Amino acid sequence: MSVSFRALSVPDPSGLMFGRAPKPVSCGFGLELGKGQVYPELNFTLPTMVLDESNWAAVVAHYEEIGTSIQRAAKRLKLPGLMVEFELLPPMTEHPSWGAEITAILHRHLKQAHKDFGLPCALRVTPTDIRDVTRPPDLRSGKPVEALLQSFEQCAAAGADVLSIESVGAKEVHDEALLYGDLDGVIFALGVLAPRDMDFLWKKIVTVCSSHKVVPGADSACGFANTAMQLSSQGMLPEVLAAVVRAASAVRSLVAYECGALGPSKDCAYEGPILKAITGTPIAMEGKSASCAHFSPVGNVAAAMCDLWSNESVQNVRLLSGPAPEAYLELLAYDCRLFNQALKSGTERAYQDLLVESDVHLSPQAYILSPISTGRIASAIVKESSHYAMTLAAARESVLILREAGQKKELDLNSREIEWLERISRDLDALPVDEQQLLVSMQERYGHLFSAASYGL
Repeated sequence: MSVSFRALSVPDPSGLMFGRAPKPVSCGFGLELGKGQVYPELNFTLPTMVLDESNWAAVVAHYEEIGTSIQRAAKRLKLPGLMVEFELLPPMTEHPSWGAEITAILHRHLKQAHKDFGLPCALRVTPTDIRDVTRPPDLRSGKPVEALLQSFEQCAAAGADVLSIESVGAKEVHDEALLYGDLDGVIFALGVLAPRDMDFLWKKIVTVCSSHKVVPGADSACGFANTAMQLSSQGMLPEVLAAVVRAASAVRSLVAYECGALGPSKDCAYEGPILKAITGTPIAMEGKSASCAHFSPVGNVAAAMCDLWSNESVQNVRLLSGPAPEAYLELLAYDCRLFNQALKSGTERAYQDLLVESDVHLSPQAYILSPISTGRIASAIVKESSHYAMTLAAARESVLILREAGQKKELDLNSREIEWLERISRDLDALPVDEQQLLVSMQERYGHLFSAASYGL
């Protein structure tokens, strides 16, 4: 299955609204996404502990406790619906039966909640991409690849309603290019290598989903754009570079949809609004309510177009109120009540404007995620036909957006950020039109880091 997106599903940025998507998704026990409500997506993980066979009973006990607390909180909070995400830890993917066992536990708790008090709910399961254990990574063959695909199969059979992943193809090149501020390497990783790996991997994921009647969710550029975001927050990279990487990363994430993904997108895929504009599918987002997992400069603007609102992840530890996953589910529930009351009362536009305006002028990374900016970037992407050209177009449009914002004093860019923005612009303009030309030079520069065979080259 291959889908081409040559026009926007949401051509007017005013149509990019939280809780509404042109192509809704139904999943799990009657959960309908994009049909006029925003639902919480709760994510959680283990506290610091040993994760091996000798300690497996303790691991299982944690997930049983989490499942029980979800049932309790969902009833207490009178949730209108809920998505639960189980992100496997690496050993749970390396041992597919482990991930499947936890999937079955969480599925059982959600099924019981639906039976007992009619909760519309679904379980998203996200195996860890363990294919980069070797250097250079062997992305298409070997035991890690076999274990990953088995993990998808077994989790689907055990009760997953949606399958997703944060894939890592091309991260081995992108990480080094990013640290050196090498735009050629960044664009090569995002626009040449990553789409090839996405195509390989997502065709296999969609096949698994089809055979088990599971919804193929989506991917996330977390390992690329969120890495840039965190490095910029530490002062190691300019913010404008992180913002441009965010825009450019949307193309490799789009490939999942070209292969048959239906959404909802991953919460850590901050490129979600661009994907929503192109594909029309529901998106999960995270922001201020994910500070338990990481800090970001996009806390409110990230909420402006979401269909699921997530906490990213929280350890199963005790807080003063109770278990942390239950506490964060309450926080998400109250956030979603505001979204849904705005939709119900017809004041969603005013509420969205407040969310955007509260953040958008304080950071280039927030500015690039406004409905207007994401609409422009999405429009630039669909005008091109190759993934390399799309990636270049997204990056160039983001530079234009940031430059205009600085000129209009809508962003206060310091001299370092302005210098970097101009450098990025020059580097993008100097890139060749033909990706084969870029491939030759990048193989000389980064060939020691990646295996050409892993990308079908």
